Amino acid sequence: MHIPDGFLATPVWATLDAAAIPATGFIVRRAQREFDEARIPLLGVMGAFVFAAQMINFPVGIGTTGHLVGGALLAFTLGPAAASVVMAAILTIQALVFQDGGILALGPNVVNMAILGVLAGYLPFYLWGGGPGGLNGRRRKFAIFAGGTLSVLVSAVLALSELMISGVKMPASVLSVSLALFLVSGLLEGAITLAVIQALESIQPGFIRRPAAGRSYALGAVSIGAVLLAAVGVLFASTAPDGIEKLSQQTGIASQARTLISTPLSGYEVTFLHSSWLSKTGAGLAGLALIYAACLVIGRAVARNRSV
Repeated sequence: MHIPDGFLATPVWATLDAAAIPATGFIVRRAQREFDEARIPLLGVMGAFVFAAQMINFPVGIGTTGHLVGGALLAFTLGPAAASVVMAAILTIQALVFQDGGILALGPNVVNMAILGVLAGYLPFYLWGGGPGGLNGRRRKFAIFAGGTLSVLVSAVLALSELMISGVKMPASVLSVSLALFLVSGLLEGAITLAVIQALESIQPGFIRRPAAGRSYALGAVSIGAVLLAAVGVLFASTAPDGIEKLSQQTGIASQARTLISTPLSGYEVTFLHSSWLSKTGAGLAGLALIYAACLVIGRAVARNRSV
């Protein structure tokens, strides 16, 4: 789902870069209005979990993989504004530290996944998620599932549209297959999102409605899950290309991908470690620490500005 540098035409990525800056600023101010300082640890833990989950690619068919994007999951647990801020932080660290997604294409990726993807994921929950019956209500379950699915579909359609506007030629057959694979990824996203929320609610009933201070048990479970995904889950992740990578191979633009900088954690591997497991695990755990720290810093800054 992350668009690398070299795939989008300059007017496309430059326009979206310019649009992403004020849009992110607006969302930060929106998050600031409704922010509770007690939620700062929640931002860090959920951000770290989503980062770890994004490292685990799973097959979705025809030699293509997908992974949890997590926009809807963040929206349900943090609220849409805070979720957008956390997702933007994740995408920024992924681009700058792990070379996952382009630096020049960071604006498009933020718009696609952190802003419009998150808002699309929260929309069904906003419309249907407040009905009677709590999480056990069918309407609420459907809203969570639909939110996860819709978040991926909106992000995917935006990415495909940006590639087409950039002049990438997509035969009808390739476009149809890509949309079908993204639909499968979206349905899996919805199912995983619902399963995670249900698991958290079983550990701590009322998790997605409870004030942040009352979420300690569930936060502990999420923290353990994030570490296990980063330390062990990466060993079982599929190495097949994801939807955008597969599409780039089919359309012949894969060779246009550009890496503007290189770091010791490029490609989610510690380059100076020779053991495959240590290399992947080290990168994953380093990513967890970076995301958690970034979210704490952002949370404290938002809380401090709110009190000014």
